[in-house]
Amino acid sequence: MDRVASWWDGFELWLAGLPFVPQVALVLVVMVPLCAGVAWLLDRALAGVLAAVGRREPAASERKTEDR
Repeated sequence: MDRVASWWDGFELWLAGLPFVPQVALVLVVMVPLCAGVAWLLDRALAGVLAAVGRREPAASERKTEDR
């Protein structure tokens, strides 16, 4: 575990030493896909849980009649 902590500390220091624009670019390149992936996984997991308890999304025709 000490090796991982040491690597992470080195990476953090390297990232903090970069100018602002490369920092933002690197964080966005990593965080946007990571957050999108986590959101997709949570969506699928919640859909599975709701399907397991018997709830489902309303059909397209049902949505139109409820909106009126």
